[in-house]
Amino acid sequence: MSVPSAAESGRPTEATIRVGDVDVHVAGDGARTLLMVHGWPDTWRLWDAQVAALAGRYRCVRFSLPGFEPGAPVRGHSLAEITQALAAIADAVSPSAPVVLMVHDWGCLFGYEFSRAHPDRVERIIGLDIGDAGSRAHRDSITAGQMAMIFGYQAWLALAWRIGGAIGDRMTRAMARWLRAPGTPETIGARMNYPYDMAWTGSHGGLRSARGPDPVVPMLYVYGQRKPFMFHSPSWLEALARRQGSRVLALDTGHWLMVRRPDALNAAIIEWLGADDAAGTRLASDQ
Repeated sequence: MSVPSAAESGRPTEATIRVGDVDVHVAGDGARTLLMVHGWPDTWRLWDAQVAALAGRYRCVRFSLPGFEPGAPVRGHSLAEITQALAAIADAVSPSAPVVLMVHDWGCLFGYEFSRAHPDRVERIIGLDIGDAGSRAHRDSITAGQMAMIFGYQAWLALAWRIGGAIGDRMTRAMARWLRAPGTPETIGARMNYPYDMAWTGSHGGLRSARGPDPVVPMLYVYGQRKPFMFHSPSWLEALARRQGSRVLALDTGHWLMVRRPDALNAAIIEWLGADDAAGTRLASDQ
């Protein structure tokens, strides 16, 4: 399956293709592909500001996670199933080259597992606000009160998933408002909450096999500082900052930094990826 090339006018090509049961939206016609994976309670539209800024340089690929799209069937999806869906999308949009993986929230967990399972399909990782969350180092770095807060909102969402229907939707939207999530109420519902149920009850295969980020490729990690707790441990952050080619950046914002601070995030991405682009141009001119 191929994606149309750029139009003669020079405007970024936009197309939607179907990969399995997923609508995949592609904008731009650059040599490198950015595969964008969102989290809760979002859809593919979370990345609007990034596509607007990056599609002139890169091919930007985004989609809604299985079950997250409004009107999607209400059912859980296993970690293996989502990883396989990511692999199928990567193969469809970039069959001959690895992708740059840009991930946020639950998209981080799923994306990190995809990069472990298919290391040859990922050339770079841009991780947004979720690092080694849930690891021993992370648990040791937060207080009992912060752990209670994490359990409280996640257990609420898992319960909303179990209840489902109109009540589950209302519970989910209430939590989204409390957390100041950017999505509109019409796009948010209990159908999105199955990852929390997986995490706390082990349903749909659970998440115990998930090992978190241990990138063997360079990684840009950007996180928001204005939160009651972090989703990474200080030790993991320090180790990543020391890795050659990787970078850590803190922004004065909350969890949804691509919406709250899009200009700062987009500039950091362009600068970080631009170093690779410049190196590739110099190499080509020397040959």
